[in-house]
Amino acid sequence: LFIVSRYRAELTEGREPEEAAGRAAGTAGSAVVFAGLTVVIALLGLAVVNIPMLTKMGAAAAGTVVIAVLVALTLVPAVLGFAGKRVHGKKVRERHARERAASADGRIADGKPNMGTRWARFVLRRPVAVLVTAVVGLGVIAVPASSLEMGLPDDGSQPTSTTQRKAYDLLSDGFGPGFNGPLMVVVDGKGDDNAKQTAGQVTDAVKDMKGVAAVTPATYNKAGDTATITVVPKDRPSSVETENLVHAIRDAGGEIAGDSEAKVLVTGATAMNTDFSEKMNDALLPYLALVVGLAFLLLMLVFRSVLVPLKAALGFLLSVVAALGAVVAVFQWGWLGSLFGVEQTGPVMSMMPIFMVGVVFGLAMDYEVFLVTRMREAYVHGERPGQAIVTGFRHGTRVVTAAAVIMMAVFAGFIGSSESMVKMIGFSLAIAVFFDAFVVRMAIVPAVLALLGNRAWWLPRWLDRLLPNVDVEGEQLRKMLEKESDGAGQGPDSGPGSEKELVRV
Repeated sequence: LFIVSRYRAELTEGREPEEAAGRAAGTAGSAVVFAGLTVVIALLGLAVVNIPMLTKMGAAAAGTVVIAVLVALTLVPAVLGFAGKRVHGKKVRERHARERAASADGRIADGKPNMGTRWARFVLRRPVAVLVTAVVGLGVIAVPASSLEMGLPDDGSQPTSTTQRKAYDLLSDGFGPGFNGPLMVVVDGKGDDNAKQTAGQVTDAVKDMKGVAAVTPATYNKAGDTATITVVPKDRPSSVETENLVHAIRDAGGEIAGDSEAKVLVTGATAMNTDFSEKMNDALLPYLALVVGLAFLLLMLVFRSVLVPLKAALGFLLSVVAALGAVVAVFQWGWLGSLFGVEQTGPVMSMMPIFMVGVVFGLAMDYEVFLVTRMREAYVHGERPGQAIVTGFRHGTRVVTAAAVIMMAVFAGFIGSSESMVKMIGFSLAIAVFFDAFVVRMAIVPAVLALLGNRAWWLPRWLDRLLPNVDVEGEQLRKMLEKESDGAGQGPDSGPGSEKELVRV
């Protein structure tokens, strides 16, 4: 989208297809490379969680992104060579001269500024109002995230029409909700001379715990040194009370075992789900720090600025927290649940937040690169900060809007699934992309840049010398083309009034 959009813009300015394709690959193509790198960083960073399933998913998706970037840099320009000026519709080609004349001030064929230009000018007139409205709005939506509870869904979250849900409800009504998720307590007494006594003490201690509905007598192996005890909680398997019970049994078991060599272990599907959720929760902040930190350094290379990458990272965090707040409100609290087909509220799936961060972070940095690189290019080429913002929106709004709408449509398609996990992931990704693309990138970003002015592109001199110049905005390309153009007029028949001089001018 980004390369083809730049190619169309170059054609509109009157350049020949071959030169337009070269300029598009030299400017937009560089931005695509760095946008792809941010996505790869986010996806490969899932290995930090140390969950093999997530690591494989991230590696496979990152490999797909690498292939997509290579296709964009090789196949897309080749296809544009076949398409030529036909990349524009017939009517657009017929209006080409008028569009070229109007493009200088952001106007389209009918003489009116396009939507991106009008919106950018509106934000420039009221940057404080736009910034405060966007930040406060996302902040209010993010409030429910403070009550986030994570876990793995059980059959109680299935639709009421399924056999799994019917069986779950029958067992809950007949034996209590905890019957669907019993805990298996294992007392390993190898090396303990009083293994049976220890198992009895564990049984008595568990019976007196809050949240226990029933405890079965200890069952021993043939050697008599290992015992299993089944504990039925009072609450449903995915509840916070059951999670607390798992930790209480483990703490009590450690105290009872004392200095002996006996071990008290808690297993079963419910305990494993609790451990998995805690591991995902503990990995969320390190993962965020890793991907945001690496992307910050990468964006600093792209934009030659400190404040622009910082603003991009903070805006992403705001959109993620707001998306988590919306998920908690719908799937945990039940607000508007009937609208999205949520039949049973419960904890948020433990894998969802970190998965959402990985996917949405890559998309958010794509939108940031596509939108702001054109602003940076205009600024480097001499435009004032405010005019550079308008230029960036004039050329980049359609690309970002199209990309965001496509991804929202893809993710929203999963909301109709009967599986609660799939429904939750689809909703979270769709709402996160909406917040990031249309609130953060389209409102907060231009408002902040308008308030910062020239300071937005500030970079300390010592840091400027350390960072390699990747020239995403195509400044070196422009200088090379100008030098070649000047050199073309240095022949013997290149004086004033000559044919070559007229062509060069």
